[in-house]
Parts: sequence; structure tokens; C-alpha cells
Amino acid sequence: MICHIVMFKFKEFAEGRSKAENLAEAKRRMLALREEIPEIVSMEVFLGAPGSADTNYDYILVSTFRSMEEMLRYQKHPSHVAFGNFVKTLREPDGRASIDYELKE
Repeated sequence: MICHIVMFKFKEFAEGRSKAENLAEAKRRMLALREEIPEIVSMEVFLGAPGSADTNYDYILVSTFRSMEEMLRYQKHPSHVAFGNFVKTLREPDGRASIDYELKE
């Protein structure tokens, strides 16, 4: 199993909406991918707590896949690519960090 974690730091205002509005929309769109992309085993999205440090990330995705190959198929899926293009307009230019690691059974 592969665990894929991605974090985003959102702009305070983007695409005519506040950070809070964009975070809620990004979470809604990402969780909708569970129904569209069969390679996803599990997926959770968490948003930063109000009042946390300004240097913290705002959004974290934790997802699992049966293999690295399935995770790579997920990343190339048109719905995931569309989400990536959407979130690029909302996040800070260097506001993305990620890690993929193997879960030991």
C-alpha cells in the first residue's frame, strides 16, 4: 500500500473568493474524486485549525493506493488533472509539499 500526502498553502484571496471559501470548495472537489477514480482506496482532507500559525499549511490530503502504479494512474486521471489545475490558481506559488511512502502490513 502507498500513502500519498499533499499539503497546500492557499492565498488569502483568489478567483474572487476568500481563503475559507476556496478551501471548502477544494475539499469538496477532492472528495468527489473518490467516486470517479477507482484506484483510490481511501481519502481524507483536513483543513488547518483557525488561529494556527501563518506559516502552517492550510490543506492536507491523505490518500492510499494499492500500489505505486495505481497512484500514478490516479495522478494522470483527467479528473485529478483538472483538480490540480484548479488548485494551482488558489495556492501560493511555492505552497505545495508532498510525500509518498510505503505502508508496511
